[in-house]
This record gives sequence, structure tokens and C-alpha cells, in this order.
Amino acid sequence: MKKKITCETGLEKGIIGKEVFDREIGLCRELNKENGGKCGWGSCDKCGAIPLLYKLHKGVLLEEEELNEIRKSVFGEN
Repeated sequence: MKKKITCETGLEKGIIGKEVFDREIGLCRELNKENGGKCGWGSCDKCGAIPLLYKLHKGVLLEEEELNEIRKSVFGEN
């Protein structure tokens, strides 16, 4: 029987390294600033890139309140 895949499946730290994590967060920050809160993937306030990067680098799932605080720290108050 196949194992059911969930958002916690394979949850571990360091899938992507700090250098890649920092570069991608920096890219999100830069594109957000240059394009008024949007990039080619859509609106930054609804984007899944930040939670995915945190999941792959830090091995944590972000809840809505945490995610909003992290987005503020990455993008500023906008």
C-alpha cells in the first residue's frame, strides 16, 4: 500500500542550503520592491515561495500568523 503524501511527508532541515535559501529570499525581496508586490509567479502576499523555501531549508511548516510575520520581515510593511 502506498504511503499517503502530506505536507509533513519528508519534513527535514537542509533540503536546500543556506546560500540557496538566502539567494531566493533576496530575489523575492528584490522583485517585490521593483514590481510593487508582484513577480512572474503572482502577488507576493499570496505566493507560496516563502513557505516552500522555509519548509525546504528550515524543515518547518508555517502557519498563517507566522507566515504573515515572515512576509513582513522579508518584504517590509508594503
